[in-house]
Amino acid sequence: METPSNEAVTFSRDCEAVLIPAGDTVEIPVGTQGNITQALGGSFTIYIAGNLIRVAGHNADAIGQPEPEPLSLPDGAGNSDVESLAWEQMRTVFDPEIPINVVDLGLIYRCEFDHSDPSARSVAIDMTLTAPGCGMGDILVDDVRSKIAMIPTIETINVEFVFDPPWNMEMMSDAAKLQVGML
Repeated sequence: METPSNEAVTFSRDCEAVLIPAGDTVEIPVGTQGNITQALGGSFTIYIAGNLIRVAGHNADAIGQPEPEPLSLPDGAGNSDVESLAWEQMRTVFDPEIPINVVDLGLIYRCEFDHSDPSARSVAIDMTLTAPGCGMGDILVDDVRSKIAMIPTIETINVEFVFDPPWNMEMMSDAAKLQVGML
């Protein structure tokens, strides 16, 4: 789902949002007007009166946008299908200020699965931030957790912050480097 940049929106109801980059939760009142600056991965970054806010996909209706579709696995899906879908899901978690996902930014350090019970799989993820004091860190962790939780058969998700090794721009994928003009 990608919405044209700078699309004007008016909130049709009071809506919880997150102030960027502080990460503070705010309530946007009905009738507030703004412009979508980024709509990737099911969430929306909106410019309102000099501030950027992030609206989660489950609140998309408040700004006249469709909610993300529920996920499903094909019949007979195996362990590799589940793992592949998990990586696809993490690629739908975007930095709210720049249009690059956490995988291509190099923020996912580890993603391990326990498939011992195929109806109740577990996944452990280690991730970092581009800057340790980033106010959006908890929001990104919650995004990763909620995107993985959408996958049928995954029951337990543990997402941990790690800061060793420290993130640097060399950890970005070539696609991400190209996008920001580093290649």
